[in-house]
Amino acid sequence: MNIIVTDAFAVNPGDLDWAPLRELGELVLYDRSSPESVAARCREADIIVSNKTPLDAAALRELPALKLVSVLATGYNVIDTIAARSANVTVCNVPGYGTASVAQHVFALLLELTNHTGKNAASVEAGDWGRSADWCYTVAPVMELEGKTLGIVGYGHIGSRVAAIGRALGMKILCCSPRLVPGSSGEAADLATVFAGSDVVSLHCPLTVTNTAFVNRALLATMKPRAILVNTARGGLINEPDLADALNAGVIAAAALDVLSEEPPRRPNPLLAARKCLVTPHNAWISREARQRILSVTAGNIRSFLAGHPVNVVN
Repeated sequence: MNIIVTDAFAVNPGDLDWAPLRELGELVLYDRSSPESVAARCREADIIVSNKTPLDAAALRELPALKLVSVLATGYNVIDTIAARSANVTVCNVPGYGTASVAQHVFALLLELTNHTGKNAASVEAGDWGRSADWCYTVAPVMELEGKTLGIVGYGHIGSRVAAIGRALGMKILCCSPRLVPGSSGEAADLATVFAGSDVVSLHCPLTVTNTAFVNRALLATMKPRAILVNTARGGLINEPDLADALNAGVIAAAALDVLSEEPPRRPNPLLAARKCLVTPHNAWISREARQRILSVTAGNIRSFLAGHPVNVVN
């Protein structure tokens, strides 16, 4: 089997071992691949291992030998799974690899907005504490999370882990997800209730054609003025100009985002200059432990496919 990894660097910048994949075929690694380079690089590929390299219907038509696309992630919205199925190409993913890491990052973002640890530490480093008239101070008001309501949109592996951490902090939980039947749990709620009733809303749903930019001006207007929006899922879930306007106008208190609609943001993005908007560079998933799970599960996906029993198939 000819196995081509189109964007190897993000998952393994050099601290992990590709040996489990090398054992399964002739492995070729590219740190990064532009959409225009895929046809030439992957024309002889039996298996493509990809994270964020787009594979649309046109690209798939240029790859006659292709049998399997193994995505180095849980999300697979960059792959045209319908076109792949029509071309008899199996697509599989890596579910659950980043549950602990992403949930941890949610609260790293949230706690920075509530406790301002980074800002306070920077203030001390700048000498402000030494010049202070008092023995203690804070650069911004601190908010306690106990007793606050955490709304979670999408209750899969990550959403449920975020809920567990929220409960440990004494937060009340509201969940909106197809996996929850309304009325079956005191935590189940519809989308409108989650946004209107929560002090913090955290997004954990996949990006689909039906929910693109669903967090818009109208939905944001229903939130509490002191509410915080957290997104570690996909940037395309949010109408970014609408969120920037809401932050700048004080419609909601703050936002913490690990994802944007364009990554990296080559064009001007209004959220990068918005009031009280904390942005990290899509690295919630990037712990060494999570990346090792990606490689291990991907090797298992390929091994199972070659044995005639594909697993983690999404198409």
